[in-house]
Amino acid sequence: MVVDGSKLVRRLIADVLAQEVPGVEVVACDGIAQARAALAAGPVDLVTTALALPDGDGMALAQAVRATAGQKYVPVIVVSGEAQTHLESRRFTEDVTDYFDKGLGHAALAEFIRGYVQPEPIPGARVLYVEDSKVVATATKRMLERHGMKVLHFIGVEEALAHFDEHRDGADIGADLVLTDVYLKGELSGHDLLGRLRVQFGYGKRRLPILVMTGDANPDNQSELLRAGANDLVLKPIEERLLVTKTLFQLRVSRLADPG
Repeated sequence: MVVDGSKLVRRLIADVLAQEVPGVEVVACDGIAQARAALAAGPVDLVTTALALPDGDGMALAQAVRATAGQKYVPVIVVSGEAQTHLESRRFTEDVTDYFDKGLGHAALAEFIRGYVQPEPIPGARVLYVEDSKVVATATKRMLERHGMKVLHFIGVEEALAHFDEHRDGADIGADLVLTDVYLKGELSGHDLLGRLRVQFGYGKRRLPILVMTGDANPDNQSELLRAGANDLVLKPIEERLLVTKTLFQLRVSRLADPG
């Protein structure tokens, strides 16, 4: 289901999906009322919505999807040029599964939706993972490896930085994506790792995507991580499908964009 007040935007998103996701059936709606009618007619597998709708907003639509009797839990994705601002200010409700910033373009949107509808592995993609809990690390590593990713696990930030330092002068920077917990037992935290890689090493969000895992529900702390350069947050407890979708999406977007 694609919900947007603009007929042009609905058409653009539907065309992208039809071209890039074989066999997809798109239900286009101009607002919450039309979306409610469509949901009453039968279940859907995924919903995209604008933030501003003629008869409400994306948050109200997400709540309507969750409240629909007989509707299984499906991803509800906000597609908007204001998505990053809403994310940083933590204005998304728990009814929203994920977000997409329109500024990334149509090709990236197709990859993003495909990650939910028809997830495909990226063979050989290297995820540098920083986690000091053996139990959490083992479970998370298995999640990623089941989807074809190679996981380079480090227990601390110091070891991870040493790995990147070894690759600093080469074309291969040492990993395709970083996944790190915020709170670690060493002197440096995941926040410190984020800062070093963005500032000291100068790796931008597309050259080296960084996902930060956090169990901290404090909106200010989450916003600070995003402003410091995290591509996205993964909230604990970790749900495998969401973790894998976010990871594969960031990997694909980094390959669509020029490095830097």
